[in-house]
Amino acid sequence: MRLLACLLGASCAVAQTGKLSAGKQASIEGTISSFMVASKVPGISVAVVQDGEFVWSAGFGMADLENSVRATPQTLYRIGSISKPITATAAMTLWEHGKLDLDSPVQKYCPAFPQKPWPITTRELLGHLGGIRYYNVPELPYSKSHTDPEVGNILHFEDGIEGGLKFFANDPLVARPGTHFNYSTQGYTLAGCAIEGASGEKYADYVHESVLVPAGMLQTRPDDRFAVIPHRTRFYSKDTSGAVVNAEFLDSSYKVPGGGWLSSAADMARFEVAILRDRTIRSATREIMWTQQTPSDGLGRMAYGLGWQFGIIDGVRDVGHGGSQQGTSAAILIAPDSRDGVVVLTNSDGTDASGLATRLLRIVLGLPEHEHKAVAVDPMLYGGYIGTYQVGDFSMTIAQEGDRLFAQIRDQKILLLPESARDYVFQGSDAQIIFEADSNGRAKDLILRESGADAYLNRVK
Repeated sequence: MRLLACLLGASCAVAQTGKLSAGKQASIEGTISSFMVASKVPGISVAVVQDGEFVWSAGFGMADLENSVRATPQTLYRIGSISKPITATAAMTLWEHGKLDLDSPVQKYCPAFPQKPWPITTRELLGHLGGIRYYNVPELPYSKSHTDPEVGNILHFEDGIEGGLKFFANDPLVARPGTHFNYSTQGYTLAGCAIEGASGEKYADYVHESVLVPAGMLQTRPDDRFAVIPHRTRFYSKDTSGAVVNAEFLDSSYKVPGGGWLSSAADMARFEVAILRDRTIRSATREIMWTQQTPSDGLGRMAYGLGWQFGIIDGVRDVGHGGSQQGTSAAILIAPDSRDGVVVLTNSDGTDASGLATRLLRIVLGLPEHEHKAVAVDPMLYGGYIGTYQVGDFSMTIAQEGDRLFAQIRDQKILLLPESARDYVFQGSDAQIIFEADSNGRAKDLILRESGADAYLNRVK
């Protein structure tokens, strides 16, 4: 497997050496090699943290296919929504210094944002409870999303906060703040404006001094398409035939706080270390960020804190975030109790970086591959599960055909294999569904557990 990794273009340069055993490294490299063959992703960079230390990183494949440039631990990728925990960390440093009241109306720090029927706080924005809308059309596939200028933005903004606010500032709220979870990259633009007002500095400058420098993340920077940036990867996608092509165009200057940073696997590992070792925020502040925020309606939501998603891998709690954008699929995961973590950055969209991160974290934690064992379940139970479940704009319909249960997602129908009366796994996947039923056996909602993150889908039909 080590030989196969080299044949796929693995970088021999390792950013750190430390406690990662030869056996775990071989397993990680073998898993990456298999993933690259299956996904046809051009390039990947990966990093590992163990016991709060950055111990290993390497690049695999190509950062630039046209010029035969290999991926390395220093290759810079778009990190998409992994920008959110960076922004949230910056906001919390201001809170620690008494410069940002998380529970004051956001206009105290961002007067450019118009008043709404209800006040919106920075805490609500960081937890996606601020009632700010998301994109107007689905992000995927990106080739069909250009009817929404925000998804495929081609304009460049020297002042990204000001330019970004103009996209949505005058739109109505989708819900009263605090009452409903609505994932929103736009809400993080507003949080970035609050950071500027509270700090008296430009958003990117404050993030640099409060988060990046203390963490040692000296490569990380906004994705500026006009700048000449050493080690920046090219961005790829796949066409309808599965062939690798250049990704759709994107200028992300309008959404840097929620999805516009570039970083390397090595730098993101340093970010994980800094969070675990209290180098940017105090441990008590970290625990506030890692406490799940729940809307007052209790309905469909991600398991989300302040800038971080939560999940469980074989009973082991994890925190992290995924990122998807034109030309990238990325993920970071941390197991807080053991202080272990992984980083996966790729240069192609539509690639399951989060799934790979979960598999790599299992190796780091020493967890065996999960074996899904279907059990016999009385099909009479299925009647209580049939219905449509939703979180945000994502919905899933559960249907029964004979003695089998299926999940219908858009135009895909997937068989659900029972592992217990309430726990099911998608056939051919590690994604799980856990039905939460009342005393009569009727599910009021379900948990979708996938790639180290949990989402709560509320029953709507």
